[in-house]
Amino acid sequence: MHGIKVVTIGGGSSYTPELVEGLINRYPELPVRELWLADIEEGKEKLEIVGALAKRMVKKANVPIEIHLTLDRREALPGADFVTTQIRVGQLTARAKDETIPLKYDVIGQETNGPGGLFKGLRTIPVILDICRDMEELCPDAWLINFTNPAGMVTEAVLRYGGIRKTVGLCNVPIGMHRGIAQMLNAEPEQVRIDFAGLNHMVYGLNVYLDGVNVTAKVVDLIAGGAGMTMKNIANVGWERDFIKALGILPCPYHRYYYQTGKMLEEQKKELAEKGTRAEIVMELEKKLFEIYRDPELDIKPPRLQERGGAYYSDAACNLINSIYNDKRDIQPVNTRNNGAIASIPDDSAVEISCVITKDGPKPIAVGDLPVAVRGLVQQIKSFERLAAQAAVTGDYHKALLAMTINPLVPSDTIAKQILDEMLEAHKACLPQFFPPQNR
Repeated sequence: MHGIKVVTIGGGSSYTPELVEGLINRYPELPVRELWLADIEEGKEKLEIVGALAKRMVKKANVPIEIHLTLDRREALPGADFVTTQIRVGQLTARAKDETIPLKYDVIGQETNGPGGLFKGLRTIPVILDICRDMEELCPDAWLINFTNPAGMVTEAVLRYGGIRKTVGLCNVPIGMHRGIAQMLNAEPEQVRIDFAGLNHMVYGLNVYLDGVNVTAKVVDLIAGGAGMTMKNIANVGWERDFIKALGILPCPYHRYYYQTGKMLEEQKKELAEKGTRAEIVMELEKKLFEIYRDPELDIKPPRLQERGGAYYSDAACNLINSIYNDKRDIQPVNTRNNGAIASIPDDSAVEISCVITKDGPKPIAVGDLPVAVRGLVQQIKSFERLAAQAAVTGDYHKALLAMTINPLVPSDTIAKQILDEMLEAHKACLPQFFPPQNR
């Protein structure tokens, strides 16, 4: 049979309708024959709701995509061409712990940065590596397109320990930056190109081009002057004008946690007191979304989905799959092996960088060294990611403590140990590698 088989693990996600819409819109050049949505028992109800909506969407679009639902990913994987992952180990209740426990120690609580990012990685990496082992056995030629966070740390782990050849990590942050900058310039996104380089949630825009003309200085001035560029899940704290002008390149929204730590910590405490955690906000938003998804008359992606912080993730995945399948050789920012593109990062490490996307995968565009002002911070976070991935694979307490301590958002080894011990206990059920049976 001709056509492409796509398997989405975490298929009951609220983002799935965007994925389905992306596949429908690209069907003439991306002929998907089967889309398998796989999830776990706890996600069964959501999977059934999303699956029914997906079937209505393809019927309305009159495209011959078969939608299959399963609670056994091994049933879904054989013969897959592309496997996408959008999982949340421990679900949103785990995210709420990642956001609240660090705040007790006056440390930022955020799901992909600092202690929260470490623990999301510790929970997630073993599961992703299990998926890789299943892929090695059942679909060894498939591409793994991962947009499970922390995407950079997960990509690092897959490259080092995953055993599969074809993997790409994906994030919506550069896409949001690209769209935001195009808007600042009163231009269409197609007119704007940005040279991205760095790490996931620590990526910088080194150069901005409008219709081929370098306009980086103009964009830096716009951001310094107060032009906004943030995300639904990050407080829009204004930048210090002279700092942005001195930096001379574009920070991503997540850089606020590192360059404005005090302000962001106070903002988090205030939001926790007034609105609760972001996890609790997302829980309520998801309840409303799934009520909308239940409507048997609904057969399109609802606009309300844009309120989720990860908007454009799934569309970016479809774009990437399309470019690999059709050998488009267009430029997209993805997480992939560095291979010398950033001089100050090891060649075998994962980086987030603009790449030429080919049938053989992403080819990073070399940028040389990062500016000296940002190089050290990026290297520090890369060291954190490497150690965190080791800890996730081995269950080594001391590696986890070292990773926690060297993260720039954690002020001391003592506080690192206190947070680590409390979070290990809080997430015990999702961290079997740290709690072998004889220790339970």
